[in-house]
Amino acid sequence: MRKFSLIILMAASLMACEEGNDTAYNRGYSDGYAVGYNTACKIRATLITGDWSNAHYSRGYADGKNAGKKDCKER
Repeated sequence: MRKFSLIILMAASLMACEEGNDTAYNRGYSDGYAVGYNTACKIRATLITGDWSNAHYSRGYADGKNAGKKDCKER
């Protein structure tokens, strides 16, 4: 029982950790790419995370959106 409690405590502490910069950027890039591509190609609306308070997410989103638009125009 004690090991189980320790495992639960460790899992909870890991969930409380902040997301890493690379992870936030990648998530933002992915969301931005989907929005840019789908909007430029007039495919559909896209649901995203929208974590605008995170600078890394916002930068990744902008980069991804530009890349998505570019890829749509090149296809």
